[in-house]
Order: sequence, then structure tokens, then C-alpha cells
Amino acid sequence: MRFGNIDIRFPVIQAALSGYSDAPMRRIARRFGAEFTLCEVLLDQFVVAVSKRKSRFYFAALDDHPCGAQLMGSEPAQFVAAAKRLVDEGFDLIDLNFACPAKKVLGRGRGGFLLTEPKTALEIVEKVREGIPDSVPLTLKLRKGFDDSPVSEQRFFEILDGAIDLGISGVTVHGRTVRQRYEGSSDWDFIRRVKEHVVRRNRSDVTVIGSGDLFTAETCRVRLQESGVDGLALARGVIGNPWLFRDVKALWSGKPIPSPPTLAEQRETIAEHFRLSVELYGEKRASTTMRAFGVKYSLLHPQTDEVRQAFVRVKSGDDWNAVLERYY
Repeated sequence: MRFGNIDIRFPVIQAALSGYSDAPMRRIARRFGAEFTLCEVLLDQFVVAVSKRKSRFYFAALDDHPCGAQLMGSEPAQFVAAAKRLVDEGFDLIDLNFACPAKKVLGRGRGGFLLTEPKTALEIVEKVREGIPDSVPLTLKLRKGFDDSPVSEQRFFEILDGAIDLGISGVTVHGRTVRQRYEGSSDWDFIRRVKEHVVRRNRSDVTVIGSGDLFTAETCRVRLQESGVDGLALARGVIGNPWLFRDVKALWSGKPIPSPPTLAEQRETIAEHFRLSVELYGEKRASTTMRAFGVKYSLLHPQTDEVRQAFVRVKSGDDWNAVLERYY
């Protein structure tokens, strides 16, 4: 799989996850097989304004490559300024988010709202592509449309075709509409149609990634084969379960799926995740930031409810270690 000049041998990537895919999560994902990761979505205005001191919390580290930055906003000029800074900060790829379904995002004309405004969306693509070096790939994150209407689907393909003509290197398609948010099932038949559309345009240089409801290795195998996409973006399925990368990679390599992680293996990974978080944020902030991850990690524990509540109560490094000592 390829994005411009970025070659990826294992075609399963870490998706951008708001509030989750920070540097520690991305490093853990790499440990289990992800060769390409995306930073959590960043607001263009924030990127332009954030200080150098605070930028270390959000931007790529030296050992975090190749890594893409996902950018969200509403105005072409702001997108360009933010994209330039992200490239200067060392990100290898810029991904434009025209997919986020959050109400506060839509109300400001950002994210999935841009699927209703092809002209604005394509102006953003054009200006960002012109504003960053040719060597930096530009990609899009799209949902199947704003809603299920024929007009919405027409706008989707208008944006996709226009963006391809403007020089994007790839597109990630989530198989739900913006209106659906995360309800119902991801429409992988639509994702297959997108891949077939790109093939008919004879644009093998444009990589198509599928996303949505990828929670098991077997599901990933089936979706990859049946849709014909070039790769998959794992999102909610790998929050608290980075072993999914390992399992998918085993199937992809023709090997059996490994046994589920033991409590000792879970403890080792959770402890390393916390250590990386402390290294980046300091103990106080890491202790609260990691609660959300602890809740997700608890889903693999046989005492899920009890362990989840224990993680929710964590306020310090000692508290975190106490949960590991007691339950892992």
C-alpha cells in the first residue's frame, strides 16, 4: 500500500481518533504491527495558535514515523496555514477530515458538514495541495455522505473525483453517513463501490482505505477481501486492544490468530502505555488522560466491571500501579 512516496508493507493503519490517538497510543500500535499511524484530529485554528512548548503533546516525535496529521476546519486559508505548520513539525502526510459527525463540529461548518459543500471542500483540497511540498502526500477522510439521499451520494463522488484530479494520494471512507454518526452498520458495499469507481478511473495511484466496524481479525480479513480496498483503518476496535493489529497481521501473513493476551501480557502493555504517557504529559496529567484507555483495556479482563471502576478512580501513578498489582 502506498501514499505518494510512503510505502506501507502491512496495509492496516491506526486511524485518527479524537481524544485517543496521541503519541503513546501510536507507539503502542506500532509495537503490535501498525506501520503507519494518524494523530488525533487537530483543529486548524489550534494548530496555528498552539505554542512550541505545548505542541510536543500533539505533534510527531522522532520515533513516530511515518505518521500523518489529520486536520479539521472550515476555511481554506486556515487549513493551509495549519498544514504548513504540521509539515514543518515533521508530519509525513496531511489528512483532511470531511467526516466528523459531532454536532458542535457540524455547527461550525467543519468535518462532515463539508460533504454538503463540494465547492468549499474542493477549494480546501486545492489550496492545501498547493501550499505544502509535492513530496508530502495529501489524503481525505470521508463518510459515505451527509445522509442517504441520492443528492448526498452525488456530492460525495463530486468531492472524491475533484480531489483526485487535484492530486490527493488516498482516501479513507467510513461506511456510515454523517447523520448516522455511529448507529447502524458500516456500509461496506458502498466502500467497495468507491474502490471500483477509482479503478474505473484508472487511478491506481490513489489508495482507498476502508473503515467501520472493524473489531475482530476475521472481520478485517473478510472486509479486505470482499471490498477490494487497498487497506483498512482500525479505529474504535484498537482502543484498549492493540493486539488486534497483531491478530490481523497474523491472518494477513497466512498464520493462525494468536491466543488472546494473558493477564501478564495485558499488564506489560498497559504499564508501557502508562509509562509513555507519563513521559509525554507528566504523572498528574497522564493519570487522568489514561483513564479512558483503562476503561477500554478492562474489556479484555474477566472482571470487566470491577476493573473498569478501578481505572475510573485512578488519580495518580500509585493508583495506576495499584490497579495493575491487584487485577493483573
